[in-house]
Formats: sequence, structure tokens, C-alpha cells
Amino acid sequence: MQPVQAAAELSAGHSSARPSRREQLRTVLAGDLGPVPVLVGLAGIWIFFQTQNANFLTARNLSNLILQMAVVTVLAIATVVVMTAGEIDLSLGSVTGVTSALLGVLLTNDHWPVAAALAATFALGLGIGALQGAVTVFVGVPSFIVTLGGFLAWSGLQLSLIGAAGDLPVNNGTIAQIANAYLAPSTAWALAAGCVAFFAIVELARRRERRGAAVGSIRPLVLVLRVCAVAAFAFGLVVFLNTNFGVPFVLLVFSGVALVVGWLMRRTIFGRYIYAVGGNAEASRRAGVPVAVVRIGVLAISGLLAGLAGVISTSNLYATSAGVGGSILLLEAIAAAVIGGTSLFGGRGRVYHAVLGALVVASVENGLALLGKPASTEDMATGVILVLAVSLDALNRRRRAATGQ
Repeated sequence: MQPVQAAAELSAGHSSARPSRREQLRTVLAGDLGPVPVLVGLAGIWIFFQTQNANFLTARNLSNLILQMAVVTVLAIATVVVMTAGEIDLSLGSVTGVTSALLGVLLTNDHWPVAAALAATFALGLGIGALQGAVTVFVGVPSFIVTLGGFLAWSGLQLSLIGAAGDLPVNNGTIAQIANAYLAPSTAWALAAGCVAFFAIVELARRRERRGAAVGSIRPLVLVLRVCAVAAFAFGLVVFLNTNFGVPFVLLVFSGVALVVGWLMRRTIFGRYIYAVGGNAEASRRAGVPVAVVRIGVLAISGLLAGLAGVISTSNLYATSAGVGGSILLLEAIAAAVIGGTSLFGGRGRVYHAVLGALVVASVENGLALLGKPASTEDMATGVILVLAVSLDALNRRRRAATGQ
């Protein structure tokens, strides 16, 4: 059996073809409702905070919410990739901090060109992830321990780079634009139209694929309704945000990351390998799947995305400091991924669900801040949400096991 075929079989249910309606019904009966619980919970959170503070659902606050969730969203996407493969990366917060520190030092102290500084920053994140993956694979130390050690080591390197002052201003216009610029209205409309057109093309391709695989095609009416729903959301969001300053550029950044990583996870051989290894690493190895390459690869991707999070954080703060990154940021990223349905046991996770999870975490923090609650209350609320999400994951796993899925 060829590795590609083996991966496709081992990752049944994660292939590019969508499951049949009968399979979808069995999945729902087993308790897997996809993003529905997250969307219901998000709606409840928004309704609650809107009743407590009328400014919560304004265009200005929604724009702030997008800016606040950017770093956590990127790290949540990284967490999905790693956890789906059955690994864990506890160094995400520290890697975010050390890459932010490197970027600040290169731009402010060493006066590097922006392109070179960004390249070095991403290279550091990628290198850290690959190094931790290599130690995990070749030395045989669990990723939990390796990345826990990395959490401490990279925090120390971050402090060393920044120096005794503890913070370093980054007054670079190009970097500042990443998290503080807004799209021109015409650009926002063009991008929204492009997204709708892209979604329609993808749905048509999937319909042809399903018909070719004889698993039942999507009905034309359903297809039209899906495209109309996406169009209503995209254009409605542009109209709403344009009543303030416009669509934040950082929304385009993390949406693009989600799109690329989601495509990697769901539509490529490597993505199928990730699901296969997370579902059963030993069976994958016997089937010819390069398990070592997958494990190193997911941790390298995680490090690269942490580097991007470091860049966004630096842009947002106009500075880098010893407070960038850290354990709270790591826990928020894990919470967002788990809230979005990523399994702690590997083999299951969706990128866009994690984006919704990040929106839940950011909404709670934003709403509590509007109500004047202290940071301690925000941390406690996030912790409670994380425990509830993990509990739901455990219960859902029991239901799936009881139904043989």
C-alpha cells in the first residue's frame, strides 16, 4: 500500500470529499455538532455583554475586538496544527516573545531593513520549532517536556535580547501598519467580492468532486444559499466596519493565515498525514506514513506562526518588552483551539473553528473590560471556559467511542 493511499484510509472522515448525509447524521447523533455550540455560545456572550453595555456591538468596539484577537488567533491556528497531530507546544508564548524581541532589536538597535528583519524573525521562529521537533523525534523526549523547557529557555533569551530596560520602542512605519492600518473602502469591497467568488468556485469544485466520487452532490439550492450566506456576512461586515475606520488590515492577515493553514490541513497529503498520525501514530508508521517528518513539520509550523504572532504583537504595541508572550497568551491559544473543537487527544481539529474559539475568548475579555472588571476576572473567566471546553471534548469523545466512531 502506498503512503498516500494509507494516509487517506487512516484519516477517513478527513479527506477532501465531504461525508455523505447518512454519515453526517451519524456524526451529529454521536454528539459532534461542529461549530454550532461555539456559535450559540458566542451569540449568548454577545447578547449578554450588549445588554450590560450598549457599546459592545458598535463598529468601533468590533474593530478593537479584531485587533485584540489577532495574536491569539494566529497562535490558536498553530495549536490546532500541533494538537491534531497528537503533540503539544507549550513554548508558543515564549517564542512569540523572543521573536518580538529579535524584531525590535534588529529594527531599533541594529537598523536592519524591514524585509531582512522580518526574514530573520520568521527564521528564528521556524528554527525554534524545527529544533524542538527534532529533539522530540530523534532524542525521544515527549513534546510536552521539550516545549516546556523551551518555554523557560526562550523566555530567558527574550530577556537577554531586550536588556535591563525591559522594553524597547519600535518606531517603524511599515511594522506599525500591520496591526494599526485599515483598508480603503474600495479595497475592502473588492476583497469581499473576491472572497465570495473564491468560496463559490470552491463549492462548485466540491460539488463536481462529490458527483465524480458518487457520494451524492450538493443540491443547487443548498449551494446558492451557502454562497448567499457568505456574501451577506462578508458585505455586511464591510458595511458595518466602514462606519468606523474601516476593515482592519490585521483581519486580512490572520484570515489569510487561516485560509492557507486550513487548505494545508484539509486538502493536501501532508494535512492528511497530520490527521492520520494524530489518530494513530503506530498504525500510520506501519502504513508508510513518515511520522517523524510530520511531527517535526507541525512543530516547525507552530514556531513559524509564533514568529508571525510576535510581529503582530510588536506592531500593535509599537514596541517590544519582557511582557510580550508568556503563559497567559499560551493558555488563551490552547483555550481557543479547544473551544473550537480541537481534541486534546489528537486526530481532530479544524482551523476555522479555532478562529471562532479565539473570538469567544477575545469577546469575554473585551466585554469584561468594558464593564470595568479587573484582569483577574478576565483570567478566571478564560479558565472556566477552558475547563468547560475540555469537559465537552471528553464527553464528546465518550459518545463517539460508544457509537463506534
